[in-house]
Amino acid sequence: MTTDHPATPPRPDAPAAPAHEVLLDTDIGSDVDDALALGVLLGSPDAQVRGITTVYGDTLLRARLAHRLAGLAGHDLTVVPGATQTLSGKEVWWAGHEGKAFTDLDAEPVRDDIGADRFLAETVLARPGELEVIGIAPLANIAGAIAYDAGFPSAVRTLYLMGGYFAPEPKPEHNIVSDITAARIVFGSGIPTVVTGLEITTKVRIGRDGIEAIRAAGPYGKALAREIDAWTGFTGESWSVPHDPITALSMLRPELYETRNGTVTVDDDGRTTFHPDPSGPVRLVVDADLTTVADEIVSRIVRASA
Repeated sequence: MTTDHPATPPRPDAPAAPAHEVLLDTDIGSDVDDALALGVLLGSPDAQVRGITTVYGDTLLRARLAHRLAGLAGHDLTVVPGATQTLSGKEVWWAGHEGKAFTDLDAEPVRDDIGADRFLAETVLARPGELEVIGIAPLANIAGAIAYDAGFPSAVRTLYLMGGYFAPEPKPEHNIVSDITAARIVFGSGIPTVVTGLEITTKVRIGRDGIEAIRAAGPYGKALAREIDAWTGFTGESWSVPHDPITALSMLRPELYETRNGTVTVDDDGRTTFHPDPSGPVRLVVDADLTTVADEIVSRIVRASA
């Protein structure tokens, strides 16, 4: 005789599964906003970073920096150096301060036995519909994953992008114009995508109070503050515009954002145009509670640093 037993309930003290399992594709090391976005993810109990890929320029240096920063926050992450050159052939822009706030980065372990495009594709395809991808850089790695396996676009749960400028008079934005070929591949792939453009992100500043709160939040906060100092020293500004953390929050706190469905095209000068379409695969962020978003960015980074 077979007796059916009720499922064993989870232990009350068992940790809840994260709502978001994430692959982060980044050009960390130039503008500090990539490092801040990593901090937002690491300081979010509802997110778990399953891997990082780096793109654009010296991606080995970028990968070692990402591993160092994550380690200071108590995380040993898989980091894969990716495409160093653009698919479009456009020359890579390099600020010159990348990694210089740290010593002995050569000692940081990275995974160099696999290409970033293959890593992205195989990781996503191993668990279709479960992993989200955040792209906060030129898009050669993500375009490469699409080329590596045609099943990649339909297997991504959602792709969150920082890129483009969707004001009435659009202008080129760095992540898109740096690799127009890759951007066209990604936007044309049909991946369910949420994109945040400069017309939203440039409305937010992390000012001196926020920077000092991060600096005071342990070894990781101090390391991030050094990255902030390197970037503000380069720009001559006393604040940071958190483009990429705003994109990360669009995944973590979607109720703070208003989006509209459609498609995106990229012209030969790198300008992006949004075409409204209720059935379109792209959701463009058209408004957000930016005061709350800014507060969330700082508080989550401070939590990661604790």
